[in-house]
Formats: sequence, structure tokens, C-alpha cells
Amino acid sequence: MAGVKPKASQQPAPAASARRVGVLGGTFDPVHIGHLRSALEVAEMLGLDELRLTPNARPPHRDTPQVSAQQRLAMVECAVQGVAPLTVDARELQRNKPSYTVDTLELMRAELAADDQLFLLLGWDAFCGLPTWHRWEELLQHCHILVLQRPDADVEPPDALRNLLAARSISDPQALQGPGGQITFIWQTPLAVSATQIRQLLASGKSVRFLVPDAVLAYIDAHGLYRAST
Repeated sequence: MAGVKPKASQQPAPAASARRVGVLGGTFDPVHIGHLRSALEVAEMLGLDELRLTPNARPPHRDTPQVSAQQRLAMVECAVQGVAPLTVDARELQRNKPSYTVDTLELMRAELAADDQLFLLLGWDAFCGLPTWHRWEELLQHCHILVLQRPDADVEPPDALRNLLAARSISDPQALQGPGGQITFIWQTPLAVSATQIRQLLASGKSVRFLVPDAVLAYIDAHGLYRAST
């Protein structure tokens, strides 16, 4: 009959599958293979659609980075180019205030669908320091927390985290349910490389090849970054 739609068009469209988005923040001063390998392993393990490396502008708990925010951003962009699902999220560099993780997660969550999963990646040391973070109790309202723990880590979490772990932690990272609210541990043996080590090598005129991606090394060399001033 005219004016009557077929039954098929009256059925609701099937819901799209929930996206899975990871977030790894840091000063990335400079980004190196330790950051990138950890990120890629987690992305592959959990089947993430995207893992966003998010450079800090003014990290509240760290010394001021040696190079400019734009240079650190450019190095991260060089590092992840063509390496899906790693991407760069520069929003913290666009805020003229300290880079509080809870603010970043709140903004990201608002941009995602209600059932999309958001994962915050933290090293064990950073996780143990959570009680010193701005509005840290609110983090799990926006995301799951993935704690990257070394097999040899033997530091106990602070008392402030014990109740949280008892209530929110699960043993299997593959069993995380819903858009956020849970904590799990991912065991990794990190590469023995640090940004501090890289800066020291460069300042003393030594090579950092194979510690950073070739594209990042080319950028460092082209701009004379981290070299001792003459």
C-alpha cells in the first residue's frame, strides 16, 4: 500500500560494535622504542582500534621537558607514522594549564559512544603514585586502567589503593567489561631504555641509534636537540 514502509525498514539498524581506545600519556622527551613497543604489545593483546600517544604539555609531576612541546609532538608523530593502530592526540598541548589526566579522559569520554571502551595505560610506578594525582578518584568513571607491571616489580601499592584494587581489579585483561571502571595488570618485560639515558647519550655526543625510531633520530639530528651547548 502507498505510504506504508516495508517491514524491513522499520527494524532498528544494528548497533555498531563498541570501539576500544587506549591512551598512553607522557612527556616523550624524547619518545623511544620502550614507549612504542609497550604500546604496540598492549594494542595487539587487547585488539584496540586505536592507541593514542598523548604528549603532556606541562606535566604536574615532572621537570619541565628539555625541548619544546611542538618538538616533542613532532617526534611522536614521526614515530607512529604508518604504525597502526598507534596515533597521536595533541589535545594536552592545546591547553594553557597543567596536563591533568582526568581532564583529558573526561574530554575523550565525551567524544566516544556510551559503550566504547577507554583504557588508560600506566606503568607500575605511576599507578602507585595515583593518590597524588588531581581528582584521581574520578579516573575510573571514564576508563579502565591497564597497569603495565614488570615481572620483577616487588613494590607494594600504597594503602590508599588497596581498597580500590580489592573492589575494582580483575585478573584477566581480556575480561574487562563495559566502558570503564576496572583495573587489570599486564605483565611486560620492558626494554632497558629511558628518555633520561637517551638525553645523556646525546649530550655527550654518543649515538642513540636503535634506541629511538630512525625517523625520530633524523628529527633530533636535523634540529640539534639535546646536544650539549657550546
